[in-house]
Amino acid sequence: MGRVFYFCSMTNQDDQFKKVISHAKEYGYVFQSSEIYDGLSAVYDYAQNGAELKKNIRDYWWTAMVQIHDNIVGIDSSIFMHPTTWKASGHVDAFNDPLIDNKDSKKRYRADVLIEDYCAKIETKIDKEIKKAEKRFGDAFNKEEFITTNPRVVGYYENIKTILSRMGRSLENEDLADVKALIEELEIADPVTGSRNWTEVKQFNLMFGTKLGASAESAMDLYLRPETAQGIFANFLNVQKSGRMKIPFGIAQTGKAFRNEIVARQFIFRMREFEQMEMQFFIKPGTQKEWFEHWKEERLKWHLSLGMGEENYRFHDHEKMAHYADAATDIEFKFPFGFKELEGIHSRTDFDLKQHEEYSGKKLQYFDHETKESYTPYVLETSIGLDRMFLAVFSNSLVEEELDNNTTRTVLKLPSVLAPVKAAILPLVKKDGLPEIAQQIQDDLKWDFNVVYDDKDAVGRRYRRQDANGTPFCITVDHDTLEDNTVTIRHRDTMEQTRVKIEDLSKIIKNEVDIKSWLKKM
Repeated sequence: MGRVFYFCSMTNQDDQFKKVISHAKEYGYVFQSSEIYDGLSAVYDYAQNGAELKKNIRDYWWTAMVQIHDNIVGIDSSIFMHPTTWKASGHVDAFNDPLIDNKDSKKRYRADVLIEDYCAKIETKIDKEIKKAEKRFGDAFNKEEFITTNPRVVGYYENIKTILSRMGRSLENEDLADVKALIEELEIADPVTGSRNWTEVKQFNLMFGTKLGASAESAMDLYLRPETAQGIFANFLNVQKSGRMKIPFGIAQTGKAFRNEIVARQFIFRMREFEQMEMQFFIKPGTQKEWFEHWKEERLKWHLSLGMGEENYRFHDHEKMAHYADAATDIEFKFPFGFKELEGIHSRTDFDLKQHEEYSGKKLQYFDHETKESYTPYVLETSIGLDRMFLAVFSNSLVEEELDNNTTRTVLKLPSVLAPVKAAILPLVKKDGLPEIAQQIQDDLKWDFNVVYDDKDAVGRRYRRQDANGTPFCITVDHDTLEDNTVTIRHRDTMEQTRVKIEDLSKIIKNEVDIKSWLKKM
C-alpha cells in the first residue's frame, strides 16, 4: 500500500492542527456557529457528518456505561436548576479559574494553562530525546530504561514535577501572588507578542447567569449549568427509590453544559457550550479506593477498545485536588497539540449529597436493608467531554498516505463503529440499469446502517472522497452485477477489493461496525 504519514507526527503542530480544522469543515463535520455573521468565539455547530459521529460516540459510551451494566441507569436532567443548587455545590463561591492579563497585548489568559503549556514544551524536548535515542540504538532501544536513566530526560521530568507541584499548592492555598511569581520566574511570555508584562492573577467565575420569569421585576436569577453532575445528585433519592436500586449503583447522563471560559481555544477542545458524558457511582463509605482503581481500569479499557493506540493515553494524577475529592486522575490523550485531559475520574466522597442535604433540608441518605443502617453514600465519578472525545477520534484518524504509484491519499480512518456513514453505494456508470440496482441496495441497507448513494465523478475519485469522509466501505455495482448478483466491496483502510453477493452485504458490514463486537475488546 505504501508509506503512511500521520498528521499527528508532523513537526509543525500548528499546520497539523489547521489541517484537522480545515478537513472538519470541508467534509461536513464541524462549522463555526453563525458563520454568516462572522461567528461567535469558541461556539461551534456539528454538521451533517459531525452530528452522526457525535451521536455514535454518545451511543458507544451509553452502551458501555448503562446498557451492559445491571446496576447503572440513565437520566436526562434539565439545564436549569434552582439557584441554591450551585451555592450548595460550591460553584457560586469556588468555580473559578486564575486569570492573568498581559498589559502590552491586552490579551487575557488562564494562568494555570500558561504554566501547563510551558511544561508541555519541556515534554516536547523529552520526545525529541527519545526519538534521537530510538534512531541511535534501533531494535536494542529500551524506552523505559532510557526515560529513567538518561540524566537529561530525568532532569526534564523533575523540572515538570517541581513546577506543577508548586502551581498545585499555590492554587489550592489560593496564593495567587505565587502563581504570578512562578510565571515570572519561568520567564513565560505572551504567546502572541512575547511580552512578559503581566498583571496580578485574579479569580474569575465561569458560570453564565440568566433570568427566569415573565418580568424583570419578578425574575429569578439562574445559572446555565456548568456541569451535568448536580442534576444526578439532586435526583439521587428519586432514582434510588423509584428504581429500587441497591448500593453500589450508578446514575449516568449526557447533556449540555456551559462555561464562560477565559480563553476558549484549540477548536472544539475548549468551548463555552459543550456536552458531557458523566456517571456518578454511589458506594459505601470506605470502599472508594477500590472503586477508584476499578473505574480507572474500566474507563481506560473503553478508550483502548477503539484501537487508537495505547501510546496515546496516559493517566495524570491531580496535584491540585478539587474541593470535594479525596482522589482524582485524568485520562490524557495525545491531541495534535500534546497530551491534554480527555476524561476525569474523581472520588468525590460524600461532599455533594451532604451539601444538598444541608441546603435543601431534605434527607439524602441510603437505607441498607441488610445492615439496617442509614448512611450518606460516597461517590465515584467518571466524566468525559463528548466534544473532546470527538476531537480525539477525528484528529487521530486523519492520515495522509503515500501510495505505491507515487500518489497520495487523505483518509479519515475513523473506528468503523463510530463512522458517520458506514457504506457508500456506487454505480459504475449512470446507465444500463446499474443506478436502479445501486438504489435498491441503498434502500435495503438503510434500515440497519447509515449509507449513501454516490454517482458523481469517476469511481476512483469517489473512492478518494469516501476515504476522506471516513466511510469504511464502498460498494460498487458494475455490469457483472447484472449477470451474477454480486458487487465489489472495497475496504477503506486497506483499499482491498473483494467480490461478494448482494445478499451478504448486510452481514459483512455488521461484522465490522457492530457495537457489541467492538466493546467485547474490553
